[in-house]
Amino acid sequence: MSAIKVVLVDDQALFRAGIRMLIDSQHDLKVVGEASDGREAIEVVHAVKPDVVLMDIRMPVLDGLAATAELLRDPVPPRIVMLTTFDLDEAAARAIRQGASGFLLKDADPEFLLAAIRTVHSGSAVIAPSATRELFAHFTDASPQAVPREYGRLTAREREIFALAARGLSNAEIAAREFLSEATVKTHISRILMKLDLRDRVQLVVFAFEHGLA
Repeated sequence: MSAIKVVLVDDQALFRAGIRMLIDSQHDLKVVGEASDGREAIEVVHAVKPDVVLMDIRMPVLDGLAATAELLRDPVPPRIVMLTTFDLDEAAARAIRQGASGFLLKDADPEFLLAAIRTVHSGSAVIAPSATRELFAHFTDASPQAVPREYGRLTAREREIFALAARGLSNAEIAAREFLSEATVKTHISRILMKLDLRDRVQLVVFAFEHGLA
């Protein structure tokens, strides 16, 4: 199996060097490019086609928000994880709304960072869903948008699973609570994401908050 390709984007060379050493120490992960600002990040990502991008939010020339927005317009964009020094960062909330797969604190435990890269690559994009929920509870407008017609396509069971996932519960926690297998929960989540045209569970949390369903 080929290694997961990662691009690091941060204006601090020493920080990038430390993260590169950590990632390259893993047999299934490989840093394939680095950038020190958002404009350079776009060029590097288009050149090396990574699976996952670790994107700093605050950088010179072009910040991480603008770079993320541009990269997510690509036909097949990489998974983008925002790097921030604040656990309640409005910029991170904006990036996730744009389609980023989550956020990580720069001082996150190394094992958590490695697990997050693998999780995002797998398509689950479950990066601290409880933290994502707290982030959106803090920054979401008090007046929710109208619930879109697509939500009405969910079955009663899927709505139950949706509500639990929107609260930040993992597949294992939902399975235990609903007396289901994890495989069944995963199937339900996949169908929910498909019906609502959402990329991952982080986007599900965003959807729930923006439409008053959380």
